[in-house]
Amino acid sequence: MTITVCTGKLHRVRVTEAKLNYKGSITIGRELMDAAGIMPCQLVHINNMANAVHWETYAIPGKTGEICLNGCPARLFQPGDEVIILSLEQLTREEAARAEHKVVYVDADNKPTQIETKRISDK
Repeated sequence: MTITVCTGKLHRVRVTEAKLNYKGSITIGRELMDAAGIMPCQLVHINNMANAVHWETYAIPGKTGEICLNGCPARLFQPGDEVIILSLEQLTREEAARAEHKVVYVDADNKPTQIETKRISDK
């Protein structure tokens, strides 16, 4: 049996683009994906601080600092909106007890300024 565990968080990154005429997904700067441990095509949850919208889609790597909502969510997320992006993993309880949770904080240009890493079992 597995449980869903949040293993990564991009805290209050800013949307840089919203492209309605795209097939879907969220484009995230590769350095941000690496910092939070997000894999290409991994399902992520995006929460908009401006309007409380919650969206789920898959992540694709982009250029430095990029946060672009593609397709349908382009109507709900606009450039300048601050969002929280959560990456989730399916782990056994034993794996979860050993897993780490990374929180990535950024500056106004979505460049990582601090990364907190905590063991999930210590929470």
